Parts: sequence; C-alpha cells; structure tokens
Amino acid sequence: MDIELTMEALEENNMVNPIVSVGDGVEALEYLSCEGIYKGRKPENPSIILLDLKMPRMDGLEFLSIVKKDIKFKRIPIIMLTSSREEEDLIKGYNLGVNAYVVKPLDFIALIEAVKQIGNFWVIINELPLE
Repeated sequence: MDIELTMEALEENNMVNPIVSVGDGVEALEYLSCEGIYKGRKPENPSIILLDLKMPRMDGLEFLSIVKKDIKFKRIPIIMLTSSREEEDLIKGYNLGVNAYVVKPLDFIALIEAVKQIGNFWVIINELPLE
C-alpha cells in the first residue's frame, strides 16, 4: 500500500522521470545491475532511489550498504522514505551513506507534499556530477 500511495503522489506531482517500482531489496539490486528480469534494460542509473527500511528478502539498510560500496552506484542519491522513527535506524542509515531520511507522514495529503518536496529538490534543484 505504501508503494501505491508513493507512486500516486509522484504521478500527481507530474514527475517527468520514468518511475520504476520494485518489490524488495534483491529485486532493486537486480534492477541496478541489469540482472534477472532486468537483464535487457539499458544500463542507466536512476536519478534517485526512494528506499523503504522494511522490505522482504533484503531490508533497506542491507541494500544501502551494498549499493554505497559499489563505485557504479555510489553517487546515486538514496532517500530513505520510511515509517520508522527509531533513532537507531536513522543513525545506521546515515552511517551507511543515505542522503536523506524522511519519515512517511500518516496523512495522504502530507505524504503527497513530502514526496513533491523530495522530487523537487533531488530531481530539479540538486546537481549531480555527470560521471
């Protein structure tokens, strides 16, 4: 349900970048590495990754630790968008290289606004190196 609400919020804010949603951390790694069902996709990095902490098969922190160690993916901004307000999760996320940690608002309108602000900053305002 969180994925559906986030996708709806992104679509409602007319994000022009293609949006890809995956079910868990293992699938996200396969997407980035062009493996498994993503073997034929063009090997381009996403503009940003919105990452949930609680995912099946591989949680967000494990995914983050793998991605931030890989030179091919290290510069992709990763925004932890999670329901966890645990200080320990926040600290672990930043220690592993998350670029922002956003606690999902419970209210749908507030979620739309938070996702809009994330998109505006990370996709429009923020500048990343070309290589």
